[in-house]
This record gives sequence, structure tokens and C-alpha cells, in this order.
Amino acid sequence: MGVRGLQGFVGSFCPHICTVVNLREMAECHRSQHPGSPPTVVVDAMCCLRYWYTPESWVCGGQWREYMDALRAFVQAFEEAGIRLVFFFDGMVERDKRSEWVKRRHKNSRDVARIFHHLKSHGQQPSRHMFFIPTGLAVFTRLALKALGQETHCSLQEADYEVAERGLWDDCLGILGEDTDYLIYNTCPYLSIRELCLDTLDTVQLSREKLCESLRLAVADLPLLACLLGNDIVPESLFESFRYQCLSAHSATSKELRRRGGTVLAVADHIAQILRVHQGKKALEELLPLGPHTALFYKGVASYLLPGQTSPWLSPTPQTVVTLDKQTTPVPTDLQPQHGAPLVSDPEALQVARAHHVQGECYLVYNIMRSGEIECSNTLEDELDQALPSQAFVYRPVRQRVYALLLGAGEGSAWDLATDGSGAKEVKEWFVYAGNPLKDPDLVRPLPVNIPGGVPSLKTLWLTQEPGVQALRLEVLLACFNLSSTQEDLRAVEGPFRALCCLLVYLFLQVDTLCLEDLHALIAQALCLQGKSTAQLVDLQLEHIDPRAVQLASLLLRGLTTLVFVNSACGFPLDVNDFMPWNIFDGKLFHQKYLQSERGYAVEALLEQNRAWLACFLSLKVAVVKACLKESRRIGSRQPWGVPHTGPRARQQTSSGCGPQGQPWREQGPGSRQYAHEQRRKYSRPLGRPSDPQ
Repeated sequence: MGVRGLQGFVGSFCPHICTVVNLREMAECHRSQHPGSPPTVVVDAMCCLRYWYTPESWVCGGQWREYMDALRAFVQAFEEAGIRLVFFFDGMVERDKRSEWVKRRHKNSRDVARIFHHLKSHGQQPSRHMFFIPTGLAVFTRLALKALGQETHCSLQEADYEVAERGLWDDCLGILGEDTDYLIYNTCPYLSIRELCLDTLDTVQLSREKLCESLRLAVADLPLLACLLGNDIVPESLFESFRYQCLSAHSATSKELRRRGGTVLAVADHIAQILRVHQGKKALEELLPLGPHTALFYKGVASYLLPGQTSPWLSPTPQTVVTLDKQTTPVPTDLQPQHGAPLVSDPEALQVARAHHVQGECYLVYNIMRSGEIECSNTLEDELDQALPSQAFVYRPVRQRVYALLLGAGEGSAWDLATDGSGAKEVKEWFVYAGNPLKDPDLVRPLPVNIPGGVPSLKTLWLTQEPGVQALRLEVLLACFNLSSTQEDLRAVEGPFRALCCLLVYLFLQVDTLCLEDLHALIAQALCLQGKSTAQLVDLQLEHIDPRAVQLASLLLRGLTTLVFVNSACGFPLDVNDFMPWNIFDGKLFHQKYLQSERGYAVEALLEQNRAWLACFLSLKVAVVKACLKESRRIGSRQPWGVPHTGPRARQQTSSGCGPQGQPWREQGPGSRQYAHEQRRKYSRPLGRPSDPQ
């Protein structure tokens, strides 16, 4: 993230560009100079997630009540200072940054593997240095902030550009984040979230003007410097030999230069003393070893230019790069994008999807309709023990039906259509799972949505307010989960738990290795959570950590994000609050119930002798079991014998997965990367990935 090597250079060689500031004082100064204009801080939320997540426990799935309290405290501190917050989240990955995205996912996969190795070796959560953000944190944080009444946006490109653009507004005090790209953009001051003290609102401001003084550069030179050092668009390896030559030319004058950040200084000196002499006389490709990467380099420089800004390093030409909601920037003709303008069957629906996307109210819907391409980052999944399948496959059939809903059956596509020659629509999925090298996306075809009377239009689902439409929306949602037959059973479940019940039915139909003990633990933790204070959840201690329970918690949380996706695609038939994790899930509490259920605790013990929850527990269990029986899925027990135990002296039982080990869960020919069919309960075996074409 950001410019390679710049953060370390600033910390060790240019600490004077960092100044402690007080945001309360900055806000007061702003109000005196701009009466009637509320002081605003623009927040790069993706940079802040790991700083906001302060609970000690993270590996069990997340302490969502604690996290929600932390977010509430963060917002309240700024509100008390009279500072308005505007949050931005990444809405999509740009094509030029896909390789960097893939690189980070591979690194995350190695981190996840180390976490599971630690769990198996020690039975305890690793220390904070191995911290991995809980599954779904970005999605749920966005919805949490909206619930707290905050202005929240989802970007139409990489969020850092839109953050920097919003920083140009007159009311903006600064950008709060942790990304050296904000030193490169010519925008408002860059404020560090890492150095923020919430009690005093003191933090560190990093000055790009002082950085330029130290490097003997102009602010307009910084995008060129960033691309020569390497960033998310221009790979660091591209100019490795060039940087070495710059460093060699300066190393004779100062060995200290090489040791303490000499590369940054050497490249900056080359720009100031050599390139600037020829500025305006020669094109960059004549001055730098760009080779076949000329277009990419120019695009990297242009990516830092905000609306109305130009670069002395880019020669004006009649041709321009135009991207969605982005400024027009003069660049060479070979940098023009290949997105193509939508020719959609329902432009009004696309406009509605875009509005919901920008306002942070939906998830993935606009990405599918606009580009037919989505991604999902890493999940805490054990690639060496695949008795529980990857969430990428468990929820794929749901996504496939939503694709059909959004793209329409037999209609023309709004995006550059990928086909296998038959004309079938396909969505490109970049999902992380064991064995996926992420060299290419999986091409996934839609599945039909079976609804009596036909599938309603998006305009009906999203815009119509007529009586009965809400019931139709719920019918479509259940059809996307292929649970139309369970509608009557769900009515017997108490309102706030219907969404959870729907998800549990789907999970237990899809994954044969889930058993009765899992169901008891999942239901019991959701019910017991209703009577717990945040302090009680903080104090909860676990004897040990079970790797399977860790993965099961992540599987459930990905199910909740899938509910967010489907609910928004269907016009919000369910109350979003009903399936937010701080209302129905707690990592440590689930883990406790999981361990107790594995030991054979009776239902009364799982519910902590609270008989008030017994009726609700039974209604949830009966609804899930009954719905599964309709599909010939009997939820069995891992208990091999006897009467359930009721206390801590219960028999300790292994928590390994309860499925046969053997062949891959799906059969596909070599090289196949297209997915259309669905089979019920096909996940009783460990997952395999078909061989990729060479």
C-alpha cells in the first residue's frame, strides 16, 4: 500500500516532516476562519480497520459488540469536538491494480497458514503481531458507521483517489489514514490514524511541502517520484536497476546515504538535477528506461492527478484517459481504457444500483451490473484440513442466482461479455481459496431463479412501493438461497432470528460435515448473546482454541456478508440489523458454546439455564431440521453414544471434522474454469481444485 520505501524513509531520515497537531484546535481555527462551514475530516476507512479493531480476541471470529462500542467511541470523540467525519471504503479493484491485489492475497494466505499452524501447535490465539482482521470487517464496519448516522461512501474506483479528491473541499481539515499515497496527492494535509490519541485528538500531520524541501522537488514532481520508487500501479521491480544506478552514482559521496534511505534521495536527486534539465524538451520515454512499460508508467503518474490538476511530466495531447467519475487527464493514446460504455437493458436500474453503491448501502451489486467482475479477500480457512469447505464454494450457488437476477435471463449484457462460445453470460470471480493461484478469475455462469409467475424486474424489486411487493422481495431472496420451500417454516421463527435461520438452513443443506453439535452451538450463542453486556463478553475466557471452530465462525460470517449481498439485490426484504454480527454473533461466545457442545452439554446448559430462551432455541432448531429433512438431509450427531452431559466434567471429545476424506468435492475436467451446475450437499468431502490450463 502506498509508495514503496517512503514510509521508512520518512521515519528514519525525514522525521521533521511529521508534526504533532491537535484536531480540536484545528477545528476551532477553521470555524473562526470559515463561519458556517463545519470542519471535516475525510477518513480512509480501509486504512483504519486494524486500528479501530481493539478487542483482544480476533481469531475466533471477532468481538463485534466490543468493536461496535469502539466505533461509537471514535465517532463520539469527533462529534464532541464539532468535527464532521466523512468515511470512504474501497468499492472495487481497478484493473491496473489487480496484480498488486493478487500479491497481497498470496501474502495473506501465508499469514493464515501460519495462524492455523500456531492454533494446532499451541491451542491458543497467536499474539497481536500475527493479527488478521476478522472476516467481513470492512463490510460490517461500513454498515455500522451508517447505523451510527455517519456519512459513508463506497468508491467507484480505488478509494484513495476519491478520498484525496474530497480533501480538496474548503471544509476539509485533513485526510485521516495510513497510506503514503496521501503524501503524493496534491490535496489537504495527511493525518496519521496510527498516531491518533482519541482522548486528546492529538495526531501526527505529515507535510508534503516539507518533504519536497528535503528532496529538493516540487509538489508536481512527487507523482513521478512515486512511480520510480514503485506503487500499486507501477511494480517496484520495474525500475529496480534504474534505482540501483541512481544510488551507485551517489554512494561514493555518502555511505550514510545508502544506509539511511539513500534510494529515495538518489532518485529524487536524479529528478531534480537531470530530468528537470530536459523537462518540456524531451518525453519521459527518452529520459527513462521505460521500454514496453511506457503506457503503464504514464498511467501511474496520471493516477495522482486530481480534477483540474496537470503534470509537467505529461505532454498534453488530444487524446485523454477517461474513467468513471474520474478527471480527464492528458496521457498518451495507448493508455485509453477498454471498459466500454454500458448498453444495459434497464439503465434506470443501473442508476439506482450506482446510487446505492456510492452511499454504501449495497454490496457487490453495482460491480456485477457494471463490470461483471467481483472479488473476495482471504478468510480464516485451513487449507490443510478441508473437512469444512471454502466459503467461496459454499455460497457460490447463491451468487449464481443473484447474477441471473441482476443480469437478466437472455438479455444483452452491460459489460464486456465473457463466453465459452455458447453466448452464456459469465461473471469473473476473484475469490481466495486453497489451491487457487489467482492467475485468472473463475468464470461463473448464472443459475436460474425459480419463482412461480417468473422473476420480477429489478425496477419492481427496487422502486415499487405497492402492497405485497415486500413479500415478493422476500420470496425472491429465499429463491436465491434455493429455500422457497422453507417459507412457511421460517414464519414460526421469532422475527429477529429469521435471517439467521435462513442462513443456517442453507449452510446445513450445503455442508454435510456440519452436525447437530454445530447447530446447537450456533443457535445457543445467538440467543445467549442477547443477555450479555459488553463487559461480560470481554471477561469471557476460553480454555483453548479449536481450529475447526475458527473456520466455522468464518464460514458463518461470510454467510452474513452474503446475506447483505442478496438482501440488497432483492430490494431489502430483511431488516439489515437482524443479521449484523453485533446482534447475533460473538466470536468468543460461539467458541465457548462450540467447545461445550462438543463435550456433550445439554441444551439447558448451553443456554446457561435460562429457560426463557428454550422455546426460541427449539423453534430455530425445529425449523432448520425440518427444512433439511424436506431435502433428505438428516443432521446427525457426532456423539457416538449415550446421554448428553450437563457440566464441565463432561467427556472431552475430539473436534475434528466429521466427513469422509477422499476425492475432491466436485468433478471437472482438466483446465475447466467454468461453473454452472449446482448439486445439493456436495461438500461432504475435502475440496480439490481442477488443474489449471498450462
